Amino acid sequence: MIKANNTKLKSWIEIPENSDFPIQNIPFGIVSFKNAEPRPATRIGDYAIDLSALSDYGYFDDLPIEDFSPFYQPILNDFIEMPLKLRRTIRDKISDLFNHDCPDIRDNEDQKKLIIIPIQECKTHLPVFIPNYTDFYSSREHATNVGKMFRDPENALLPNWLHIPVGYHGRSSSIVVSGAQIHRPKGQILEKNKSTPILAPCKLLDFELEMAFITSSNTKLGEPIPLEKTHNKIFGLVLFNDLSARDIQKWEYQPLGPFLSKSFGSVISPWIVTLDALENFRISQPKPEKKLLPYLKFKEKNNYDITLEVYLKAKGKKKTKISTSNSKYLYWSIHQQLAHQTINGCNISVGDIYASGTISGPTPNSYGSMLELSWMGTKKINIGNGETRTFIKDNDEIILRAYAKNSNVRIGFGESRVKILAAKES
Repeated sequence: MIKANNTKLKSWIEIPENSDFPIQNIPFGIVSFKNAEPRPATRIGDYAIDLSALSDYGYFDDLPIEDFSPFYQPILNDFIEMPLKLRRTIRDKISDLFNHDCPDIRDNEDQKKLIIIPIQECKTHLPVFIPNYTDFYSSREHATNVGKMFRDPENALLPNWLHIPVGYHGRSSSIVVSGAQIHRPKGQILEKNKSTPILAPCKLLDFELEMAFITSSNTKLGEPIPLEKTHNKIFGLVLFNDLSARDIQKWEYQPLGPFLSKSFGSVISPWIVTLDALENFRISQPKPEKKLLPYLKFKEKNNYDITLEVYLKAKGKKKTKISTSNSKYLYWSIHQQLAHQTINGCNISVGDIYASGTISGPTPNSYGSMLELSWMGTKKINIGNGETRTFIKDNDEIILRAYAKNSNVRIGFGESRVKILAAKES
């Protein structure tokens, strides 16, 4: 059992009911506050915990840490590159310090003022420098729905899909953190009954409900990562909204796949939830429908039971939930995705992001994109307040939320939130 996961632990920090961030979570992110520079932090309830301040006061001095500089960096790359055993020890130490019966910080008002910051006073930042980004296509339900819309409904999946975690290399530079505002993209669009494309703002703007994992190791070119060792190479998970321009995508994606339709902005949640925190939510993945090649065969629980929610908020209106899905629907697990990414010898880097692809469930209210919810624009989506949508309009906000919950504890991810602005004038 991982010590910090003990469901009986209680914190002396007041934690709201159904908070995403109980003491059993201890996620990691980058925050700034007042005039301070961005620095590593964790979060308990509605408070950020400054890891650099914990280090300043010597709370990590009894741990086997040779280099304390990762606690002072404006990105988490050096921190997440620490060995898993050491990161686990640090997480356990934080858990001990904020356990209800530990007086060290609880009874020291001067230290509390510098270590604990109300979350409303903090600005969250992109938690890692992202060297590379891969987007997979791992939800059978989503791939089937798209195949039905654009190909033969009787043969929705392409022949390779049940044999291989399909993916493509995306644009890491356009990944931003929750709270971003992104302009509607422009691109080439082939209008109906036309033979020549035009350059125009996207009309069919969409979200994609995804999870993403972040790698914690550098590997050498030519070294695959066996499936059974992928757990040690993954630091944790974030929510991932892969914004998509469907009309631009439809024209450009053949034969090489998405390009401008995906690279204008993807939005992650700011707190990375560790795989350790999610250990009690590991479940079996869907049974493979085809015999898998040995490097993709799994022998243990490789999926996670995480509830996923999508809200849409029109300008000046209240947000409305438009979809509820779950990461358990992933046909290809994050561990299979990483094993496949590296089977050809592709090297990985600390801070790489690997997104799952849209995660759709088996029912219409669990679809993970507006393309599916509106069935390619043929059905109106009720967003409350007497309004409907088929795709995203200017000034709409898309909010993704996620949490894993059982009878003992709830481990959440916070939000991935983005507002869509009008296309920029040329």
